[in-house]
Amino acid sequence: MMELIRKNIHMNRQKGSAVSQITLDDDVIVPDTFDDVARILLDNGEVQIESSRIQGEKVLVKGTLVFHVLYRREGGGLQALSGEIPFEEAINVPDLEEHDETQTGWTLEDLSTGLINSRKLSVKAVVTLEVRAESLCDAEAAVDIETDDQKAEVLKRSVEVASIAARRRDTYRIREDIQLTANKPDIGTVLWNEMRLRGVSVRPMEGMIHLEGELLVFLIYSGEEDHTPVQWLEESIPFSGEVELAEAGDDMIPAVGVRILHRSAEAKPDSDGEMREFGIDAVLELDMRLYQEEEVELLSDVYSTGCELKAETGEACFDRLLTRNICKTKVSDQISLKKAERILQICHSSGNVKLDEAWPEEDGLHIEGVLEVGLLYLTDDDAEPVGSSVEMLPFRCVAEADGISRDSVWQLNLGVEQLTAVMLGGDSVEIKAVVSADLLVLQPIRESVVTEVSAGPLDLKKLQEMPGIVGYVVQPEDTLWKIAKKFHTTVDQVREMNGLSEGGIKKGDRLILVKEIR
Repeated sequence: MMELIRKNIHMNRQKGSAVSQITLDDDVIVPDTFDDVARILLDNGEVQIESSRIQGEKVLVKGTLVFHVLYRREGGGLQALSGEIPFEEAINVPDLEEHDETQTGWTLEDLSTGLINSRKLSVKAVVTLEVRAESLCDAEAAVDIETDDQKAEVLKRSVEVASIAARRRDTYRIREDIQLTANKPDIGTVLWNEMRLRGVSVRPMEGMIHLEGELLVFLIYSGEEDHTPVQWLEESIPFSGEVELAEAGDDMIPAVGVRILHRSAEAKPDSDGEMREFGIDAVLELDMRLYQEEEVELLSDVYSTGCELKAETGEACFDRLLTRNICKTKVSDQISLKKAERILQICHSSGNVKLDEAWPEEDGLHIEGVLEVGLLYLTDDDAEPVGSSVEMLPFRCVAEADGISRDSVWQLNLGVEQLTAVMLGGDSVEIKAVVSADLLVLQPIRESVVTEVSAGPLDLKKLQEMPGIVGYVVQPEDTLWKIAKKFHTTVDQVREMNGLSEGGIKKGDRLILVKEIR
């Protein structure tokens, strides 16, 4: 009896993606507990994906647009208002199957809030949803053969593959208290908060994922006293911790997307009972994939001098890690903020990278996009002390990836490493930033593999016609394996009969070959 010894290699196949753009439009009533709106000063928003469910060849995406508005009240002073607009969208993804895994990403292309009257706001947004479908599959390959009573000669070859070792989503929570400095007034109301990640790095360890980086927090608040000017605070909170992942090992290659899932900031009393602390709470979502590089010895050919073996072959597809690369590119520009009011100071700048296009060429992955820079500034107008502006800075870079092609599969995470915005005088602002591109490229490779082996009796007539001993001159395309198989002997016997070392043979070598029959 002969039986193939097989190995299953876990693969994470990207099946396809689909994009849908939706427009959200809603009128929002100002709650009775809020003051009348005189003018909208700031707005922003984010999308929260609540569920992605497969229905046939469609993915049903449910989510919510959460928007925030800072406005000037009719009687003076500032007030913040938040609201939600739910949405549901069915996105067609070709070749989708029930057991596939889907990822849903979003981009808030545009958000505008308008004043209908003092008790009603108009909120309009354009959201782009992208759904990627993946499937876990096993690439099965024969790596050896097991026999009962016959010795088989086997030929193997080594192939480097990157198998998927873990795929999971999890969360990581950051909680921190920020204390006001002595020159800041006590907190009345939190009017505005923004939180962004910077310098996030992920490292697999045994049984866990180590995560570290910075949470950038920006807050606008009003003081307890009515006459107190609007206050702002900017703080960087470093974080470091672990998320349990039983399958993780320190030699694995991470492809982990990290984003803020939920954020909040609330005023709280300090040890003296005074409102001089902010409680910061941020929940990060981790979309984790870990790859394991390994060298697999595949069974290429098999024969026996004691029976007739017939090997059937097929084709299997594996993934090979082509590159893991982080490239950084500088982005800078001088812009003019032409505003009616005089700008006193830029108090906050934030950056968001939007990808326009990415395509492979010989030297790597070419990336084009824009850095969307949001600027918040203080003005000399007491009625409108806070203003904002959004500027677009285009960029282009190349992430090195030798051998990348159209059939390569890449995972790209874009982020902002550094960002500064400085007033140069008048209405001129200089913006400098560093955009990072974290790239992992997998290259699908197709290999011929042995799928089945059947055994039968030797062809005695053919063996009788074959000489028992022969002299042979090595040809250019020959290998020891081909020669031994052709003349019904073994590689070991050819080496022994001809005094060959572990090295190979070359054209013109003369060999003595002896037929072997078990």
